[in-house]
Amino acid sequence: MSSLVHLEHISMAYGRGASSVRAIEEVSLDIAKGEFIAVVGPSGCGKSSLMKLISGLHPPLSGTLTIEGKPVKGPLKSVGMAFQNSNLLPWRNALENVLLPLEIVEPHRSRIRSEKKQYREKAIKLLESVGLAGFAEKHPWELSGGMQQRTSICRALIHEPEILMLDEPFGALDAFTREELWCALRDLQAARKVTVMLVTHDLREAVFLADTVYVMSNRPGRILKRCEVNIPRPRDLEVTYTQQFQDIVHELRHLIGRGGEGAH
Repeated sequence: MSSLVHLEHISMAYGRGASSVRAIEEVSLDIAKGEFIAVVGPSGCGKSSLMKLISGLHPPLSGTLTIEGKPVKGPLKSVGMAFQNSNLLPWRNALENVLLPLEIVEPHRSRIRSEKKQYREKAIKLLESVGLAGFAEKHPWELSGGMQQRTSICRALIHEPEILMLDEPFGALDAFTREELWCALRDLQAARKVTVMLVTHDLREAVFLADTVYVMSNRPGRILKRCEVNIPRPRDLEVTYTQQFQDIVHELRHLIGRGGEGAH
C-alpha cells in the first residue's frame, strides 16, 4: 500500500500568542492508501484536532502535512466526514440527505441537474449496501439512531472521497446497534477500499475495525504508540472474545492509563 497521508513533526494550536492552546505536539504518522486507522486516547488529547488538520480545516503550527505528496493548504474535497451526531437535515428524506454533498462539491455540482437519475440510483445503491433498502424516502425522524448514522456515512461517501473521516460515529448508540454498525462499516470499507480514519474512545471498536491503532497522550497530544492489529480479515464479532483481541485492547488501555486520566 502506498502512502496517502504523511505527517512529519506536526504541531497545532488554537488561538495565537500567549493565550494559544497547544493541541498537538510533534506528531508524525503515515496513512497508506486503503488503510483503516483508528486514533484513541484520553478525552481532550487532540484526536479530533488531528482530523481537522488532515482534512484541511485547521492549519498546522509547524511541521509537514501532505496528501498524495501535495501540501494541504485548505479544506479538501477528497475527504468525507461523519460525526457522533448524524446532522441529517430534518426536512430532507434519507436519499436527499445522501445527495447533499453532490450539490456542493464539483464536478458533481455542475452535473447533478442533468444527471440526477444516475446520481439518485448511485445513492439508493449506497443506502442498500448499508442495509437501508426501502428507506430512501423516510425522513430522519422516521429512522432509528443506527439508521440515521448509516445514512450519514452514506452521505460522507457519495462523492467517492479518498479519505473517510469518522469522529466518534457510533458513540451515541447502544452497544448492540454499535456492533451492527461495526460490521456494516467493515463491509463497506472492504468493498470500496476507501482509506478510513476513525477517532473513538471505544478500544474494542478500534481493534475490531482498524489495521493500525495510534494511541495519543494527554494534551498536547503526542503519539505514544503505533499498534498494528495483526488479526486476519474478514473479522467477525466472535473475534472480540479471543485472547489475542483482548490482549491488544488491554495493552491499549494500559497505554492510555499511563498517558492520562479520562480514557475508558
